[in-house]
Amino acid sequence: MAGLSVGADKVPRMARIAVIGAGMGAMAAAARLAVAGHRVAVYERGETYGGGVRRFERDGFSFDTGPGLLTLPAVYRDLFVKTGKQPLEECVELVQVDPSSRHVFADGTEVALPNASRAGVVQALEAALGAGAGDRWGDFLVRAREAWDRTRRPLLEEPLWTDWRVLAEREPYPAVPHKRLLRTRRAGTLSEVAAWELRDPRLTALLDSHALEYGLDPRDAPASAAVLPYMEHAFGTWYVRGGVRELARAVYERCLARRVEFVFGAEVTAIVEKDGRAAGLELADGTVTEADHVVAGVDPVRLRGLTEHALDADGDVPPDASTPSPGRFTVLLALRGARAAGAAHRTVVHTPDRDAELDWVSGEGNGPVRPTVTVLRPDDPALRPDGEHESVVLTASAPPRGDWAVDAPVERFATLMADAAESAVPGLRERVLWREIRTPGRSGDETGAFCGGVSAPSLAGGNGDFLHPANTTRLPGLYRVGGWSHPGGGLAHAGMSGALVSGLIVEGPGFRGSQ
Repeated sequence: MAGLSVGADKVPRMARIAVIGAGMGAMAAAARLAVAGHRVAVYERGETYGGGVRRFERDGFSFDTGPGLLTLPAVYRDLFVKTGKQPLEECVELVQVDPSSRHVFADGTEVALPNASRAGVVQALEAALGAGAGDRWGDFLVRAREAWDRTRRPLLEEPLWTDWRVLAEREPYPAVPHKRLLRTRRAGTLSEVAAWELRDPRLTALLDSHALEYGLDPRDAPASAAVLPYMEHAFGTWYVRGGVRELARAVYERCLARRVEFVFGAEVTAIVEKDGRAAGLELADGTVTEADHVVAGVDPVRLRGLTEHALDADGDVPPDASTPSPGRFTVLLALRGARAAGAAHRTVVHTPDRDAELDWVSGEGNGPVRPTVTVLRPDDPALRPDGEHESVVLTASAPPRGDWAVDAPVERFATLMADAAESAVPGLRERVLWREIRTPGRSGDETGAFCGGVSAPSLAGGNGDFLHPANTTRLPGLYRVGGWSHPGGGLAHAGMSGALVSGLIVEGPGFRGSQ
């Protein structure tokens, strides 16, 4: 296991386990460890649980301020099966979103894509974009499935391989050979996949949107990022009634049922070391708590400040702790007037200037520019004061170090997003009662994520630049969990990180993931 210290072994007795942070991955680990018979305490610097899975409420309106949809619900179904008698569906109401998404492209073309139906998606694209477009996307999904099959175990279900360079150097996406200037090449980036295999600016925009959701630049992201749209098409898009915050509540309550202790308002300032291993935590008020193992659900910048011990060595996947990732800019809209019957739950309005958006999000261009905007309009009475009002969430990727402390650029970008959203919600401007703006910086202040950056799932290829550090570290007894460690960001991957950390502590270094 990359980063695993010599001499580590499994824990047959009841151990004291201290968890830093109450994010989704951290809580998933806590619940599993408690079921295994360990005494688990979670120390959260804020006053609530869930990490980036949060809720904003005002005047009877309610909004998810983090993820608004769920893919791979099997991860959380497994968590609830393994930690109690009540299955996930008895704790939250999961519903499939159909259509999975509606897309409005720069040329005005629109298409609604059915949920979890490759044939339906192909047919819809063929009808909307013209002959051949649907087939090209369908063929792309077949190749994306091959990449998924090759990487699902090592990049989701197993601890990071010791020989992780195999994942870094081998591109799992079976790109179609492309002849150029008497040479035959295969796509190495997502943009090359789009240009050489999809050959339609609207299909390119569709593919780009899956990368942008995680702050990835498709011009740099490896071709293996094709697994991102594949996961959605193959396993469906799901909504949690009451908002995705309800999923966080259910996981938190499962932890409480398993007697996990939560200490809120408890900022960890140091990891205590004894005899060369992690032995507890020191809090901001000077309190020291002892532990046999420490599980850190914090980003690399914060974790690096908690110990002077080197957590990684030459040959390990390094944490990207110096350059912040792009963040998520969110606008919450309280609207007068009922939600239109048949309105799509999710509409993606694509940017009219792809390169300008990608340059700006990556921090290389001028902006703000009119972005690709995701419009979420859940048909959920729990989110609105009555049937004559509607709550809408707009999200777009944004550079983490923009002028987000200055009102004028913030308001300007929010207005650009609202202008784009008019394509999804006709008459939007006239319906707005009020809006709440949440910048990447504000999200970072709440969650502790460096500059509010969004973490992407681990991806193969790309020379290893898109992998995340191992859950184990070079400090014995210290483990990493959550979106900034293997297997990366997103609700499903964070939940799997909890399963992997639990397995490594309970089973020891021989743990090889779910079987």
